[in-house]
Amino acid sequence: MENYSIEIYQPKFKSIWDAFVSQSKNATFLFQRDFMEYHQHRFEDFSLMLFKNGILVGLLPANRAGDKLYSHQGLTYGGLLLSADIKFDTVLRSFELLLKFLSELHIQSLSIKDIPTIYHRLPSEEARYLYYILNAQLEKREVLSVIDTSQKLKFSRSRREGIKRAQKHHLRVVNDDDFKAVWNSILKPNLDTKHNVTPVHSLKEILYLKDRFPDNIKQFNVYHEGQIVAGATIFETPRVAHCQYISGNADKNTLGSLDVLHDYLINEVYAEKRYFDFGSSNENDGKNINYGLQFWKEGFGARTITQDFYIIETKNHNKLNGVLS
Repeated sequence: MENYSIEIYQPKFKSIWDAFVSQSKNATFLFQRDFMEYHQHRFEDFSLMLFKNGILVGLLPANRAGDKLYSHQGLTYGGLLLSADIKFDTVLRSFELLLKFLSELHIQSLSIKDIPTIYHRLPSEEARYLYYILNAQLEKREVLSVIDTSQKLKFSRSRREGIKRAQKHHLRVVNDDDFKAVWNSILKPNLDTKHNVTPVHSLKEILYLKDRFPDNIKQFNVYHEGQIVAGATIFETPRVAHCQYISGNADKNTLGSLDVLHDYLINEVYAEKRYFDFGSSNENDGKNINYGLQFWKEGFGARTITQDFYIIETKNHNKLNGVLS
């Protein structure tokens, strides 16, 4: 007789949680507890652990806000994290248990921002099929600009010209992990001037995360005559190099600083990664796309994939009863 059970995450489970994440077929380092908890004061953690016959088979990194549960609002993506050898029926029963558990706690909805498939180490779309059965509401869809490095496209003329300008000005690109320089002199001023916002991660937070994930978080900066002129913060996962932050000073077009930086990242540093992810160019809650930003990313050969955001009513858990015939 198969026995399914669920536990609310507690600090005593940290080593078990982290070990599972490292072996999961669709998780990345963003789900390690040290990453999730750098901003724990902002969220009420309500992460869940799913067991089958006493063996951990799934995790749901999550936070609670009243009668709503979110696949952690402090993370770029989320949802059900699965073991490498899990089979469909186990995902089905586990998810049914999870929704029933939430319903009995009077949590009315579960919001999930899907993990883009490029981050999956193995096929991992079982839950996405279940969203259909559960009549999940598609709340939002964003576009991500991604390069498949196994089928690279030629850089556009404007990007190639930018690289030539950078070479003419003798720009230097280095992985010096100088977060402070780019945060204080370029990134923060740019975000403040253009969007009246601050970086998602404060300088203190990104340094904290770099200290705990030195092999996953890297800072590449561009220098002109000894002065920093541009930078990119990269989050590395097994299959993907993701640009978390990209920023250049007012001379970026004249110098070609961002063009030479990404030429270096795409064709040298991360040439062996399967994907290079520029992230989203969406605005207005996904309803608009910043054309100039999208045009710039596509100039490197990036093309579009999507990331979906769903809302599931927990009371619909009984819709999963008759899926297997």
